[in-house]
Amino acid sequence: MKKTMMKAIMAATMLISTVAGQWEISNANAAEATPAPIIRDNLFKFGLKKEVELPVTITSGGFSYTLEKLMIYDVNSNDAQALMKKYGYIDRLYKTPTKYMVWTKITIENKSKKIVQRNAKDQQDKWFLCFDGYNLNWPAPKKVFEVVNSREALNTWVLKPGEKLTTYQMYGYFKEPTFIAVRTYVGGGFDEEIIVKD
Repeated sequence: MKKTMMKAIMAATMLISTVAGQWEISNANAAEATPAPIIRDNLFKFGLKKEVELPVTITSGGFSYTLEKLMIYDVNSNDAQALMKKYGYIDRLYKTPTKYMVWTKITIENKSKKIVQRNAKDQQDKWFLCFDGYNLNWPAPKKVFEVVNSREALNTWVLKPGEKLTTYQMYGYFKEPTFIAVRTYVGGGFDEEIIVKD
């Protein structure tokens, strides 16, 4: 009886040691593994050299805009078509077919003491994505057109003092860019960050 108990205890001890050892190895491997890099842009596909790495933040009038991701897709690509279908974007601006759809991930934050908004009450744009000296226009995402502060595809938004929103925004453009910048105009203030120089 004693021998049987001793064998059972020894077997249990060996099992626990083995499991503990495997857990330590597993954790060590996880710690040594290099995390996959976050892809924040695809500008290299167009031979563009960045002046700064994303994300970049600009601030004016107590309003902060961070460009976190910037992807340029051919309008006929699977990526562009999937986004257009999902959110109801069209591939035309002012009845002119676009060549590229520009997909951005952004974070906006109101650090002022007033409401900052872009809607029927205030139609002034607060930031601009600029390609080759032109402020890009953005088509409306028809499927979430009425959603205020959409976290999927931005159209109208309202930020009270202290509020922040991370979301996505689409633009259209007609050719490969050679100059890219972001700008803010809020409360009489101006800020700019040049991402790609001409």
